[in-house]
Amino acid sequence: MRIGELAARTGVTVRALRYYEELQILRPHRGPGGQRRYRAADVDRVVLVQELYAAGLHSRRIAELVPALERSGADPSRPVAALLDERSRILREIRDRHRALSVLDEIVARVTGADRDESMHTDGTRMVR
Repeated sequence: MRIGELAARTGVTVRALRYYEELQILRPHRGPGGQRRYRAADVDRVVLVQELYAAGLHSRRIAELVPALERSGADPSRPVAALLDERSRILREIRDRHRALSVLDEIVARVTGADRDESMHTDGTRMVR
């Protein structure tokens, strides 16, 4: 299939697919005129890449992981360990964000004279009790 069809089937832009090729996540075959030709398996690969992006992984990390995740019969311990490392990184980021939110809540409470325990909506407005 051609790049436009792969883009349509996966909901990813042509530009993103070219970027995946730069990272060597995708390796299309070239036709006689130099046009990119993709296999049906590339649809699944692009979907996996999008899932990893949605999980908060960065493109270079994804480029490292995708081949290992797709290898059938290979020892899954390395990519699984890498995914668990990413999970731990994301949990640390969540804890950091919660701490930052708590500090901001304290500042808002101090500035407004509100109770520190007064609940806040995620958009920063106070909840009515």
